[in-house]
Amino acid sequence: MVKTNAMRLLAQAGIPYEVIEYEADEENLAGVHVAEQTGLPAEQVFKTLVARGEKKGCLVFCIPVAQELDLKKAAQAVGDKKIELVHVKELLGLTGYVRGGCSPVGMKKHFPTYFDETAVLFDKIAVSAGVRGAQLYLLQEELVRYVGAEYLDLTVD
Repeated sequence: MVKTNAMRLLAQAGIPYEVIEYEADEENLAGVHVAEQTGLPAEQVFKTLVARGEKKGCLVFCIPVAQELDLKKAAQAVGDKKIELVHVKELLGLTGYVRGGCSPVGMKKHFPTYFDETAVLFDKIAVSAGVRGAQLYLLQEELVRYVGAEYLDLTVD
């Protein structure tokens, strides 16, 4: 496995992590598929979504892979009127990452980042390593602190 930018940044910061590799399936980028491949419960594997707010600009949301981002709830929580997910075509240019390989660590620019509050239920969580086929498994408190994130209630009930 080639070291990704996310891995390098965590190593430089002295944050320990494990890499869990899985079979990346171009046909199926669903996070639940990733959770099944890694052997972790879907509640413990977080997908990284990038949205744009009317007032706040780009925002990063990390939620459990089996959940759906509640756009209204997320907008209200961050103090914006309306947010929408950025188009997949914009993702690489904005973040440096492709769909299915977007990590909250090491984006081209730092955007306000929010983790679903359920992350606190786990000592360790998995997020993308910045490439399809690899997850970073690390202490969620260290990850949240490193990316400067906040915990919010973000998912559809």
